[in-house]
Amino acid sequence: MRDSDADIRKDVAAIGRIEAVPTLLQVLCDITGMRFVAVARVSDDTWTACAVQDSIGFGLAPGGQLELNTTLCKEVRETNVPIIIEHASDDTQYRTHHTPRTYGIESYISVPIVLPDDGYFGSLCAIDPLPAKLADPCILSMFTRFAALIGMQLQSERRKTMLQSALLGERATGELHEQLVAVLRHDLRVPLGSIAIGCQLLQSRSSDPRVGQAVANIRQGTKRISTLVDAALDPVGGRLGGAIDIQLSTIDRIDQDLYGVVSELQELHPGRNIEWSFDFPRPISADRGRIQQLAFNLMKNALVHGSPNGLVRLTAGDDGANVSLTVWNEGPPIAPMDIPGLFTPLWRSGNSAHEARLGLGLHICSEIVKAHQGELTVASSAAEGTAFCVRLPQPAMARSAEAVVATQ
Repeated sequence: MRDSDADIRKDVAAIGRIEAVPTLLQVLCDITGMRFVAVARVSDDTWTACAVQDSIGFGLAPGGQLELNTTLCKEVRETNVPIIIEHASDDTQYRTHHTPRTYGIESYISVPIVLPDDGYFGSLCAIDPLPAKLADPCILSMFTRFAALIGMQLQSERRKTMLQSALLGERATGELHEQLVAVLRHDLRVPLGSIAIGCQLLQSRSSDPRVGQAVANIRQGTKRISTLVDAALDPVGGRLGGAIDIQLSTIDRIDQDLYGVVSELQELHPGRNIEWSFDFPRPISADRGRIQQLAFNLMKNALVHGSPNGLVRLTAGDDGANVSLTVWNEGPPIAPMDIPGLFTPLWRSGNSAHEARLGLGLHICSEIVKAHQGELTVASSAAEGTAFCVRLPQPAMARSAEAVVATQ
């Protein structure tokens, strides 16, 4: 059945919502040395870029299309078998093939992306004008595992959209939310173990420091994915009568942890204008990991929903009685009628002029703040921008500069 343009646009948008994809593409570039890697939606007659890492100026952005007959992904789609070319000019099978000649490429790899429920989606592929060493089975194994992970996450995105459309009230919201979390738990945790095994295999097979760095990048990306999965599971405990778990400790130099969050988001959103200002003259009492998660979610929300060319600013400090954290962004204001629902899981905006907000990020922020006995407020206007403000009370022992510092 022919895929409609609307279906393809939805799939491009869904891939764009998977936060792990940019990290995965960068890791594949690091491993192979290839300078163009993409997640492609492959239909009956079109090749559509959904996510791209491009260091050669190939000229394709997400949503850009190629004629399917000009690509080798057509053959991958027909056979469901990966294709690997290390040096097209010397390859007896592909040296006269029209694809390398059309696009001026020497190295190429493409593996199919198959969704667990919906079948063939497209391919995870990489190209470069220069030859590349791709014959090591570890390379194909890593591409295959990453393609499986992307397929799992995309299937979860589709299920989330389907469940959201079925919401009929507060009771249904809770039930469907728990179904979604069960899906995420099943679909996302399994591939993480495979990626960890792949890391060990790569490290044992090579002493090349570049491979070592690539393995470190893979582990960092896997850790980030695990954090996202844990974040998705958090709200379930609240619905069953529990709460988000926090481990309070006395933390020195929380500004370094917050700067790490800023650096990660700046790498994920190159070219965006991000500013920060921290003032922590004394240790604070909080859950270090949860504070990082809180800052990440609020800043990610600002980057996604604020003006694409506007400023995002993180301000954080400690006045002795409270730790404050404010994320401000330029852009269209949030409608007053929408503000009460922002922290509801899988909430849909009642304002048809704005994109629906369907995620769990702000709900998790609210639960983290509650667990710290704090307060989270929102102010938004066309003139002043949008600001999410957090205040976390500090116990007397944390207000002493002589407090014992417990570093994690």
